[in-house]
Amino acid sequence: MFRRYLPSPFTIAILLTVLTVFLALIFADLPEDENRIVVILGFWEEGIWNTGLLVFAYQMMLILVLGHVLVLSKPMEKLIHRLSHFVKNTANAALLVASTTMIVSFFNWGLGLIFGALLARKVAEYAQARNIPLNYPLIGAAGYTGLMVWHGGISGSAPIKVSEKGHLKELMASFGSPELISALPEYLPSSETVFSSWNLLIFATVVLLISLLAYRLGKTVRPTKLNLTTFKFKDHEDEIPRGAEKLDRSVVLSTVVGVFILLVFGLRYSSMITSLNITPNMLNLFMLGLALVLHGSFRNFLLAIEEAIGDTSGILIQFPLYFGIMGIMGNSGMISGISDFFISISNETTMPIFTFFSGGLVNIFVPSGGGQWAVQGPLVLESALRLGVPLPKAVMALAYGDQITNMLQPFWALPLLGITKLKAKEILPYTLLFMFVGTLVYVTGLLLV
Repeated sequence: MFRRYLPSPFTIAILLTVLTVFLALIFADLPEDENRIVVILGFWEEGIWNTGLLVFAYQMMLILVLGHVLVLSKPMEKLIHRLSHFVKNTANAALLVASTTMIVSFFNWGLGLIFGALLARKVAEYAQARNIPLNYPLIGAAGYTGLMVWHGGISGSAPIKVSEKGHLKELMASFGSPELISALPEYLPSSETVFSSWNLLIFATVVLLISLLAYRLGKTVRPTKLNLTTFKFKDHEDEIPRGAEKLDRSVVLSTVVGVFILLVFGLRYSSMITSLNITPNMLNLFMLGLALVLHGSFRNFLLAIEEAIGDTSGILIQFPLYFGIMGIMGNSGMISGISDFFISISNETTMPIFTFFSGGLVNIFVPSGGGQWAVQGPLVLESALRLGVPLPKAVMALAYGDQITNMLQPFWALPLLGITKLKAKEILPYTLLFMFVGTLVYVTGLLLV
């Protein structure tokens, strides 16, 4: 169905842009003495080159790239090999892969995405070498479960961005009323979103139930045939360095620079660490220093960057289109109109639930948490303020909705499918079951918070 009816995310972004222009022509309240299409295209162009949002896009790219780079390091390779040796059967393999992938993804979604894929592959290779019967599609699906918890974690686009001072007011500055903007706080600390007791409880419940479901499925499904070659981590020390190349391969130089960056991180952000507030710049600085230490040389680090950078192509080209959509919707008054509709059918209790399901629906067409926050974030903030819904709850409701339908939308599964050599149709039956259970947990959590 996805292949037949849904084009690529880039094509969807173009079609959504055209749709937004068309809707603005019909419904937007624009000056009558000016050409409507010229005004709307001006809003679009202004949104595309919004400086603050372009910084946001680059921050998200670095979170993905540096997370991917970390998992390509030798220490992570050794950890994955050790974990694969705990495999005894399909049930305990599914439990192992699902639980560890979700925990890793809570810290960084780029790291968790590749970690889950590599762990699933190595688990299957270990089982194949020792003639352990294994249902490989279930293991692959377990390696994708990190994408159903990532947005509620440390690297989640919405919660990590709202923790930056000034972001909320900057996001609403172009189209929010002065009264609404003045009601916004300077920032929402991570202690009220990601590290809140209720979010940690919801996350722990999801990890527990999904891991148990994966274990239970492993007890009932039939083994599949395995015919895998050994997946090798790239060995970058295949040439003898000459001259200045020795600096590129110097373990001492890379370690010293990495440790220096980590020291700067500690000095610069010590107060934020103790107050449990994580920002994109803070997270990226830490991962940069850690990656240089773990890779052991600039050459290994740069080769890992080269391998990881391909995953950011979607963010690089799609984000400006989403920013353009936001520019049209915000400046034309469409966001306020949509907000009025949500307010008319919602109350303080149901608004987060509507946000959750609308976030899940939008994610099918905009498979990027950062892009979705740029488009849907202003609507959520305005509706929450006007209905009296706590902003941290509203932000996390959107994050939960965005992440849960990743189990349905196979866009971010492409790296996993490439590493495991599985097909989307093989893992989807299991990821759909994970999605239904996760949905029950998130909706229940939002009702009880």
